[in-house]
Formats: sequence, C-alpha cells, structure tokens
Amino acid sequence: MLKRQPKTLIPLIQELERYVAVKDKRNAKVSTSDVAWQIDHSLKVINLVCDTLLKSNPEDYKRNFNTWRLLLFTIGYFPRGKVKAPKFVRPPEIISIEDLNVQIQTAYQNIEKLKSADKHAHFKHFVFGVLHKKRTIRFLQLHTNHHLKIIRDILNSN
Repeated sequence: MLKRQPKTLIPLIQELERYVAVKDKRNAKVSTSDVAWQIDHSLKVINLVCDTLLKSNPEDYKRNFNTWRLLLFTIGYFPRGKVKAPKFVRPPEIISIEDLNVQIQTAYQNIEKLKSADKHAHFKHFVFGVLHKKRTIRFLQLHTNHHLKIIRDILNSN
C-alpha cells in the first residue's frame, strides 16, 4: 500500500534542502537548468499546490477519471521533457539561498497544515485533473522525486 500521508513528503523536502549547498551545479547533458532551478521549482509546486488545496472547499470536490493520472500515478514515474512548467511555478533568473530557505520553511509548514485538511480538499492540475488530498500527496511525491532524480543525475555526472 502506498503511503499517502503528508509526513511522507518531509524526507523529500529534507533532500531538497541538502542540495541548496550545491545550487549552482549544472550539467547540460542532463538538463538546461541548474540544481537551484530544480529545487526552486519543486518548492514552488509544493507550496502553491498545498496553498490551493488548503483554500479549496471540500464540498465542491467532484470525482473524475483521468487516464494519464491512472497510468503515471500507478507506474510512479513522470517522463522527462514531456511537459513544460507553467509560468507561475518557474523560478526567477537569480535564485538566492535565502529565498530557497524561506520556501523550504514554508513547505514544512504547509505539510504540517496538510495533516488536518479534509480528505476532499482538492486542487486542479492541468494534466491530471482534480486531485483530492491523497492524490495530491501522491502527485507531490512523484513530482518532487522526478526533480530529485534530475538533481542527482546533474551531480553524479560531473
């Protein structure tokens, strides 16, 4: 059984936090962006998704079927280079350590708040449709792991 509890996101945020020290590393064979971009984007997604979910009205949740969600959530993998990040979760040109640290602390706070969210709290993803709390946690696990793998590949190929 997959663990879809908010606490499962904490080790992922901790790993992102460990990579802040090497934020300027890059490898064009792996990605056009550096480690900082991957960290910043991952944190922006976590924080924006949590914020949206926490502000949602559980009574408005409507169950929906989505083939892509079923496939990718089941195999537990997002392929690289298939989807471009929406503008509102793209990092700025200059990413400071201070900004990353603020986003990390916000992510920890948001994970704590997720624990008390209603099971029908939700957010709408542009590919996967409307995701309730447990599916949102699964999405955040998969998305963050996707970017952590890119970071590891950037660092391991140098």
